[in-house]
Amino acid sequence: MIIIPARIGSSRFPNKVLADIGGIPMVVRTAMAVQEIDSVVIATDAQEVIDIAKEHGIDAVMTSNTHKSGTDRIYEAAQKLGLPEDEIVINVQGDEPFIEHEVVQAIYDLSKKNASNEQIMMNSCYKLISNPEADDPNIVKVVTDTDEIALYFSRAKIPYPRDHHFDSYKGHLGIYGFTVRSLRTYCTLTPSPLEDIEKLEQLRTLHYGYSIAMVQVDTKSFGIDTQEDLEKAVKFHRL
Repeated sequence: MIIIPARIGSSRFPNKVLADIGGIPMVVRTAMAVQEIDSVVIATDAQEVIDIAKEHGIDAVMTSNTHKSGTDRIYEAAQKLGLPEDEIVINVQGDEPFIEHEVVQAIYDLSKKNASNEQIMMNSCYKLISNPEADDPNIVKVVTDTDEIALYFSRAKIPYPRDHHFDSYKGHLGIYGFTVRSLRTYCTLTPSPLEDIEKLEQLRTLHYGYSIAMVQVDTKSFGIDTQEDLEKAVKFHRL
């Protein structure tokens, strides 16, 4: 099951999930991009989103408007949908209308592979980015071990190239794979200090001693957080 959290309110870009891209609302376009992989449901806090999803043949479920994260929202949706404990749940953000099928499929496959491993709470992905790109705090960096298990995530440049130039940073993409079981466990954990400092909810997993499995992907997709991003998206769609 692919669940797309779609909160209607946004301090930086209100109603952005309904922003028009080539005649299709952003969140609907995101759902269409991944619907061949597995069943797709939009989890929202607005009837307007549910109505628009229905118009385009996309399932949607109403969730609370008090959730602090998309992960909490998709867990409520999973509960309402009655998904079994071993069901794979992929969290795809509603502002990723150009996400490639192959990227989400890679996370789905990794999540399925690790479904019985209770040490691995989450599965996610990264792309290689350049040294200049790594300077951007809005691009989250991740370092991994030899088994592609995440060691840490940061908005800072990690690893720091003290003695020589380094140009193979790993830029994290905010797409996550769980089982319903691991999703429930995550949502029962108290937010962690590092999570609060970096504003990165995946650090909660590491703080409590669980693991995040990673996979490298190739992608040209980008999230839409501002009006400028939307203008870029409209131009990208026309290419």
